[in-house]
Amino acid sequence: MKLVVAVVQDKDSNNLANALVKGNFKATKLASTGGFLKAGNTTFIIGTEDQNVDAVLRIIKDNCKNRDQLVAPISPMGGNADSYIPYPVNVKVGGATVFVLPVDQFDKF
Repeated sequence: MKLVVAVVQDKDSNNLANALVKGNFKATKLASTGGFLKAGNTTFIIGTEDQNVDAVLRIIKDNCKNRDQLVAPISPMGGNADSYIPYPVNVKVGGATVFVLPVDQFDKF
């Protein structure tokens, strides 16, 4: 048995949740925050049998895409002004960060 932990951008979370249900996989969704933009993410926790891991990873890959986003930087307050970029920057966001962990024991009460 494996535990798949996938951190995805909020924009992709509904599509991923629907695709997991359609694929007959159960998942727990947790709100999370982090990354370069400190933007909202959703962390999915999915327990599955070893032989189903590839199917789960395929669903995640198909539903969590990278996209370009224009970010307007915030001026530093008391920080180093030398590194401040006064114009919007195009950054890649989205996709998924996925961890696959072994499960020693699984109980459902």
